[in-house]
Amino acid sequence: MSPLILTNARIVTRDEVVLGTVEVEHGRIVSVDRGNTSLSGAQDLEGDYLIPGLIELHTDNMEKSFTPRPGVRWPSIPAAVAHDVQVVGAGITTVFDALAVGDVMQSSSRIAQLKDMSETVTKAKKQGLLRADHYLHMRCEMSFETVVDLFTPFVENPLVRLVSLMDHAPGQRQFTNIDKYREYYQGKYHFSDAKMDAFIEDHMKTSQAYSAKHRTAIVEMCRAHALPMASHDDATSAHVDEASSDGVSISEFPTTEEAATAARDKGLHVLMGAPNMVRGQSHSGNISARELAAQGAMDILSSDYFPGSILQGVFTMHQNIEGISLPQAVASATINPADAAGMTDRGEIKPGKRADLVRVRLSEDMPVVGEVWGAGLRIY
Repeated sequence: MSPLILTNARIVTRDEVVLGTVEVEHGRIVSVDRGNTSLSGAQDLEGDYLIPGLIELHTDNMEKSFTPRPGVRWPSIPAAVAHDVQVVGAGITTVFDALAVGDVMQSSSRIAQLKDMSETVTKAKKQGLLRADHYLHMRCEMSFETVVDLFTPFVENPLVRLVSLMDHAPGQRQFTNIDKYREYYQGKYHFSDAKMDAFIEDHMKTSQAYSAKHRTAIVEMCRAHALPMASHDDATSAHVDEASSDGVSISEFPTTEEAATAARDKGLHVLMGAPNMVRGQSHSGNISARELAAQGAMDILSSDYFPGSILQGVFTMHQNIEGISLPQAVASATINPADAAGMTDRGEIKPGKRADLVRVRLSEDMPVVGEVWGAGLRIY
């Protein structure tokens, strides 16, 4: 492989933005120098930004590729490849594909395709069909009756790098406001009012019956297999205390300032949604990611349900929140998730690191992905 030399780039490092040149050999960054170079073969980035490849710890996007419409099941490998192309086109070079282990519906298509999706990612990655570096994030729904049985086969899967502990029952966590729960699920499943009332009652019953014991069982399994854990939708300091006691290292989408602050005080990484950051508000009526960022109470951005939001969220943070530099904003989608996931080989433009790089051009303050390199190879 011939060396890759990128020059006349505004390089976003851990601490600053410098106009300079990055040289890559054998998939690794070998030098980061100020100023341009006249070396033969150098590619002129024309003053565009060069940032590390984005690291996504929680995206539900692959499920949409496998089931693009209700009742439509797409062939597995083409579905995974289509998802991968969308991810890479958003500047994401490392992605934790979040798979639902249990759901709020017993007949959920997510459950039916769980095994297929995990096997497809493994197969496609082994065959070199994927451009991004893919891993698995198992989203365990504690109120689902068979969640422990569904999760058990994954505890020794080497692609599983994160397990989240979730409970989407109404009246707590994400859906403290039951009207928001009603709005979300009635809109999603098109229930009548009577059917929605029954759905709420049933979900509250299953949560009360199963959530606590399932959480205990899954936490024990994760500890035994050294699997990193994330809590989900923490709303109170008590939720955070429970997460910390369980050995959780990431608090995903805390719904209140109280929970986010408590999580940071406990040393947990706080992950918020980039769509929330871009829109300036949560779709569930919870705390704004911008508010938490302004208070220093969050450190990781995730695209969640829309891959293109993460890069836009990074620049939105820098452009709209006083005191947040571009390197700090970029770190929320690169260095910080790498640290949280224990990936010491990536997330930063620095000699010795994996050469995952993204060329970004601003169009009227909107970031646009120009080119993407994964381990030094052009992948977009």
